[in-house]
Amino acid sequence: MSDFQHQAIRLTAQQQPLTWLEGLRNKATDEWLAQPWPTRKTEHWKYTPMQGLQKTLLHTWGVAANPSLDKTLQDELIPLDAYRLIFINGVFDAKHSSNLPESIVRFSQANAAQQALIEKHLGKIVEGERHLFATLNNAWLDDGVLLHVPRNQRLEKPVYIVNIVTAVAAASNQRLLIVLDENSQAEVVEHYFSNADTQNGFANALTEVHLGDNANLHHYRLNLEEEHAQHIGAVHVDLQRNARLRGFALALGSSLMRVDYQLNHRGQGAELDLQGIYLPRNQQVVDYHTNICHWVPHCTSNEVFRGIVSDSAQAIFNGRIYIHKDAQKTLAELSNKNMLTSNKAEVNTKPELEIYADDVKCAHGATISQLNANARYYLQSRGLSRAEADVMLSFGFINELLEQIAQPVVHDYLQPRLAKLFGRDNSLIAASALAELTDD
Repeated sequence: MSDFQHQAIRLTAQQQPLTWLEGLRNKATDEWLAQPWPTRKTEHWKYTPMQGLQKTLLHTWGVAANPSLDKTLQDELIPLDAYRLIFINGVFDAKHSSNLPESIVRFSQANAAQQALIEKHLGKIVEGERHLFATLNNAWLDDGVLLHVPRNQRLEKPVYIVNIVTAVAAASNQRLLIVLDENSQAEVVEHYFSNADTQNGFANALTEVHLGDNANLHHYRLNLEEEHAQHIGAVHVDLQRNARLRGFALALGSSLMRVDYQLNHRGQGAELDLQGIYLPRNQQVVDYHTNICHWVPHCTSNEVFRGIVSDSAQAIFNGRIYIHKDAQKTLAELSNKNMLTSNKAEVNTKPELEIYADDVKCAHGATISQLNANARYYLQSRGLSRAEADVMLSFGFINELLEQIAQPVVHDYLQPRLAKLFGRDNSLIAASALAELTDD
């Protein structure tokens, strides 16, 4: 047991939890203290550097907004016509949030029926033994957000949840519970960012999704924090019969950035399409662990992640697809492609297939490469400098996934920002058509 584990539990004494959630908190507290701290010998954490988090001193929870954040919000918010909820250092900011429909409520304001729904679904998808920080999120739970779309209804606008952290040595705990009943639809954008100051806190963010029969969810998770931030998060999903999830994940990297996806096909005909991009630079770390479990027949999964690792940065990708013995007629594909733009950049990728059924169609693969020399030469022969050619080819490598973002406002927000990240020149967006040149 580590000092951080004890320190984390001491923080709970500063909270005023909801009485109807105390059972979940107490159970999670015992589990958190009983579990061993991950080390290099822990399979699911062997490449994730935890030393910085162990040394982090967290003595308080986050504080609310201050006027200096108004400019940051103006510059960084996605101009999305949506139901908006803003949390600053884990504290709800009513001033910058919008009026919410009945289907969106904070746990602390839930009525009796909503409390019963929360208790029915909260913390039910995964076991804490595999997801250590989900257990911590339960132990820290004092509030959260419920999105519940009743049967046969569609949310009129997207739900835009903004989590901002500032440079305070504090902890923040975010929790989102999405429940879509039969034949309902919704679109959710989770946006994590920070101000420009060097960060020195820790954020733990967990999203749980329960998709009923024939429910349809578009989900975006954007991690755009400052490069010294420490963020561990997860997305846990259960899909029932004919449910559909289309997910998109993006992480720029920080001193510790880890996101786990646990996705369970529980009903026949469920469909999953998950795409992701990670772009660590300098000495940043990005770690994506995904686990897709097919428990029943006739389900489909398609997972594509691409990463560009620069400077002395490190990326970790572990994608696992598990096919249960009863999951016949499964179609599942996993692809992870990585580009290293520096001799000091590092990526550890591990695609896995574990199949116990005999009538399935599955494929998985991973590649690690540098920029294509022939493609670079082609561009330079057309008058571009080597630096310009490298920028175009790098941006083209990920632009194929950006172009598939279904929400146009999110697409239009991300594309120029990522183009600027590579080339400091938005005109380079036009070069995305050269993406295919990166392939051998």
